[in-house]
Amino acid sequence: MSEKIDAADQAAPLAPPDTPDPQVEVAPTGWRPRDKNRTTVIVILVIAVLAVLAILYAWRLPPFAGLHEDTDNAYVRGRVTIISPQVSGYVTSVPVQDFAEVKAGQVLATIDDRIYRARVAQAEANVAAQQAALANSTQAQRSRETATLSQDAGIANARAQLQKAQADMRRADTLVADGSISAREHDQTRAALLAAQATVLQASAGRAIGTQDVRTVVVGRAGLEASVEAARAQLRLAQIDLDNTVIRAPVDGQLSEIGVRNGAYVTPGTQLLFLVPHDVWVIANFKESQTRAMRVGQSASFRVDALGDVRFTGHIQNLAPAAGSEFAVIKSDNATGNFVKVAQRIAVRIAIDPGQAAARRLRPGMSVEVAIDTRGGGQ
Repeated sequence: MSEKIDAADQAAPLAPPDTPDPQVEVAPTGWRPRDKNRTTVIVILVIAVLAVLAILYAWRLPPFAGLHEDTDNAYVRGRVTIISPQVSGYVTSVPVQDFAEVKAGQVLATIDDRIYRARVAQAEANVAAQQAALANSTQAQRSRETATLSQDAGIANARAQLQKAQADMRRADTLVADGSISAREHDQTRAALLAAQATVLQASAGRAIGTQDVRTVVVGRAGLEASVEAARAQLRLAQIDLDNTVIRAPVDGQLSEIGVRNGAYVTPGTQLLFLVPHDVWVIANFKESQTRAMRVGQSASFRVDALGDVRFTGHIQNLAPAAGSEFAVIKSDNATGNFVKVAQRIAVRIAIDPGQAAARRLRPGMSVEVAIDTRGGGQ
């Protein structure tokens, strides 16, 4: 029996000594990654460096500190024009629609002009009346001058009568001495002489009165000429009011929503609508510490919230002459002695570079995020 078992053992192959028994648990070994080659290590290092640089750039840390200054306190601005009437009356027509494109001089609204046409006619009649009075003054001057010529002739006649009376008086003096004429006749001759002298004085006084009449007409003409000019000024004012019954667009642009309709009664200063020209720019409010290296002409880029990721370019056109707090209606008061330092804002005007198609979609009031390249600004 033992011989058979030994033979079987000799016939079976011997198992390797290190082969594990499948029924016996073997302790697991630790995981080891594959060895990295040199290229993989370089790529990982490059990615790590770029990530660090991106973080430094995002947080404006050295070496990127001060290269760009940005803010989201910025808005698109434009010359928004308020359209208001200068005269009062009922609106008769509004030939434009909401948000329409208009040209300079285009009619936006009209006001009932019947009263203003009547005022123009009245002013024209007043001008004609004042011009007639001025012409009458000219004729009166000519009449007074002609009258002075007659007065001059009267003076000459009075002087001739005076000379005759003086000659008669000399003869009467001679004749009364030798008794050729009576004393009564001598007295009559003397009376005639005195009357001739009075006549000369009266004629001279009349001539002086005529001269003053001419001067009075001349002086009065200046007042009449002033009245004519005043009447013409009133006519111009009436014509201006008549012209202002037609409200026109002052510049090219786009209208806002129309705030007036036919039949509405408007007065001077009533806001009818707004006109927005296509000339726009950006006003960015930077902290005062951010403007240290800002200079006129530096390039800027900005993004508008309404247009998504569209980027625009521009340049600094000007900086405000004072902080925004200086233009506030109500100034801050520190009478209590408490002080909290608040970073002031300086407005920066940014002109939009031409040739950007998307700039046509910019509208005043849009929110903007601005970044300004300040490199070289500190020099």
